[in-house]
Amino acid sequence: MIYDVPKFLPGGDRFIEMELGDELNFDLNFLVHSLSAKIREAEIAGLIELLPNMASIVLSYDPDLISFADLKSEVLSHYSNMGSLEDMELLSPIYYIPVLYCDHVTRACWEDYCAKIAEKEYDPDMLVRLNGLDGYAQLARIHSGTEYWVAALGFYPGLASLIALDPRCRMTAPKYNPPRTWTPKGSIGYGGSVTCVYPANTPGGYQIIGHTPVPVCDIEQRLPAFKQDLALLRPGDRVRFLPVAREEYDYIESRVTAGDYVHNVAHYAKFSIRAYHEWLETLDMTERF
Repeated sequence: MIYDVPKFLPGGDRFIEMELGDELNFDLNFLVHSLSAKIREAEIAGLIELLPNMASIVLSYDPDLISFADLKSEVLSHYSNMGSLEDMELLSPIYYIPVLYCDHVTRACWEDYCAKIAEKEYDPDMLVRLNGLDGYAQLARIHSGTEYWVAALGFYPGLASLIALDPRCRMTAPKYNPPRTWTPKGSIGYGGSVTCVYPANTPGGYQIIGHTPVPVCDIEQRLPAFKQDLALLRPGDRVRFLPVAREEYDYIESRVTAGDYVHNVAHYAKFSIRAYHEWLETLDMTERF
């Protein structure tokens, strides 16, 4: 639910959490990022940083330059002038990420977990079983059959929470219990109804169903996509996964290692919430890939 009036929660004397609603809802998340863009454009004196999330925005501010009350008033003013959600549009670049599904890298991670921590069902097998799929081929078709919306960044630098825009491609999966102590960089994870690309070798709990040789975070900024920032994705961006065979996977990996890989991205794509809603109305929800 989107609140009629946002809630403002103080976090010490330098942070405010602005809650716009109370559920994992695409329209709510789109509103969060639309408002974040509007606040950034306003360049409010004393506002240091915005941290948009699923249903809220954390505002970092300098209390010597702006008070809690004044910042709240200014942000509420921008919120009140946003107009109808249906009329909102956002610049939303689309990043195309190659994936080798049911791969050797994540399988080795699963085998290591089973040997050292606990026996568990192979991750792709679990998603196939829980979501009533025919097998690995359908798992790959469904996971790669939609664009994904970057709803938030968090848990680890550069890790994006991705929501399927085509509801026919949404799956569900439980998390590991206990979690893994390590997850290979580039693993494609699925937990709850959210998917992700692990940006580094980190602990993790999402089921891992594939692997990409393409980095989404680069602290050394070796590749062209990272010259301006360490992280590839931003909230409000989109991702499309492209299934590849082992031969193409190995070739892309060699280009990344050589430092001359160029990420495939449509930089100037826009996302219209009205057009999205109209497209949803055309879908046959009984169809599946």
